[in-house]
Amino acid sequence: IFIGVQQTQMIKKIAASLLFLAFLGLRAQEGTASPYSYFGIGELSSGASVENQMMGSIGVLADSIHLSFQNPAAYSQLLDMGDNGKMVTYTAGISHKQLRLNSFTEQESTSLTNIDYLALGFGLAKGWGIGFGVKPYSSVGHSIVSEKLNAAQDTVTNQYSGDGGLNKVFISSGGELLKGLSVGVSVGLNFGELKYTRIQSVQDVQFGTIDLRTSKVNGLDFTYALSYNPELKEKHRLFTSLRVNTQANLTSRNTQRVGSFSLVDGNEIEVIDVDLEVQGLHRTFLKIPTTTTFGVGYGKDQKWFLGAEMSLQGLSDFENEFLGVENLEYTNASTYAFGGYYLPNYSAFNGYFKRIVYRAGVRYDKTGMMLNGKDVNNFGITFGFGLPLGLNTSNLNVGFELGRRGTTAANLIEEDYFKVSIGLSMNDRWFVKRRIN
Repeated sequence: IFIGVQQTQMIKKIAASLLFLAFLGLRAQEGTASPYSYFGIGELSSGASVENQMMGSIGVLADSIHLSFQNPAAYSQLLDMGDNGKMVTYTAGISHKQLRLNSFTEQESTSLTNIDYLALGFGLAKGWGIGFGVKPYSSVGHSIVSEKLNAAQDTVTNQYSGDGGLNKVFISSGGELLKGLSVGVSVGLNFGELKYTRIQSVQDVQFGTIDLRTSKVNGLDFTYALSYNPELKEKHRLFTSLRVNTQANLTSRNTQRVGSFSLVDGNEIEVIDVDLEVQGLHRTFLKIPTTTTFGVGYGKDQKWFLGAEMSLQGLSDFENEFLGVENLEYTNASTYAFGGYYLPNYSAFNGYFKRIVYRAGVRYDKTGMMLNGKDVNNFGITFGFGLPLGLNTSNLNVGFELGRRGTTAANLIEEDYFKVSIGLSMNDRWFVKRRIN
C-alpha cells in the first residue's frame, strides 16, 4: 500500500510539472512551417487528441478513460466513484512533423516539434463530467520568395515571412440527460499575436521596401454537442453525434509599419507607422464561420469500433481584410473522415500485446482556400497504437500520419508530410472522501 501511495504522489508531481512546462512551451513554440499559414489566421491545429487523430481525427467515440477535445458531450462518460473518489484523467500530447515542400522546379525539407495539448477532466457526479486545458488554435510560420520582371525587365524579388499563432484555453462539460443521450458545451478563449513581414527589392537598386504587419487577436468560441449512444444488444453500441462550433467575432488589433532600408547593411532609412484608424483597419473582426459535424459509428465495448464523420463550414463568408491577399478566394470547406480501433483482449493478465489498442483512419479536407484558381486540399492516412501502462487504465498512445496538401499546379506548393505524435493519458483517483476523522 505504501508503495502504491508513493507511486500516486509521484505521478501527480509529474503531471503538475508537465502542466507548467507545456504552458511555457505553447507560448514559445514554432507551430508550423507551411507557406499556407500565410493566409487567414494561420494553419489551424488538429484539435483532436492523439488517440482520436489515429482514427482520422473523428470525435464521435466517447469512453470513460480518455478526454475528447472535439465532443464535449463525451465528458458525461467520465467516472465518478462516490466515496471512493473521482477518476481524474490528465493528458498531454506532443508531435514531430517532417515536411517536404515541392514546387514545379524545386524541393525543400524542414521539420518541427510541438506540444499539441495539455488537459485534465473528471466526473463531478454520475453521468456528469468536466474538463479544461490549453492547446494551440492556429500557427503562422512561413518564408516565401517570389520573383518577377517589371516593365524595365529588372528582377523584382518579394520575400514574405511570418510567425506567431493563437492559443486556446478551454473548459468543457457534458451530462447525460437520458440513458444513452448526452449533451455538452465547450467554451474556448483564443488569444495570441500574428506577425507578417514583406520585403521587396529590385535588381541593381540599393534600397528595398519593407512592410511589417502585426495583429493581436482574441475572442471566444463555443462548441455545442449532442450524442446518442444506445446499446443495441449486449456490449454492442451505436454511436451518433451532432456538433456545432459557432464562433463569435475574433477581434484583431492591428499595426503596420512601412518604409525603406539598405540592402547592404539592413539599416532602416525611413520607416513610419501607418495610420490605420483612417483606413478603418486598426481594429478589425475575423468572422470564423460555423462548422457543423455529423458523426456515426458502431462497435463492441472494449473490443472494436468503426466510425465516420462529415464536417461542413461556410468559409466563403470569411475575410481577413487587414492582410489584403490578392490571389486568394475562400469557398465552402468540408471534411470527410473514417476510422476505428481494435482491442484483442483488454482484461488479459498475460500477453501484453493482447491489451494494445490498434487504431487507423483516413481523412480528406477541402480546406476552402482557392489560390490562383486552384483548390488547396489535404489527404491523410493515420494509424497507431495505444500502449497500456501496467494493469491500470493509463496508456501511452503513439500515432503516425502520412499526408499531402496542396498542388504544384498554378505556381503553388505541394506539401508532403510525415507526422509522429505521442500522447500520454493517465488516470488516477483524486478527491477521495476521508473515512477516519
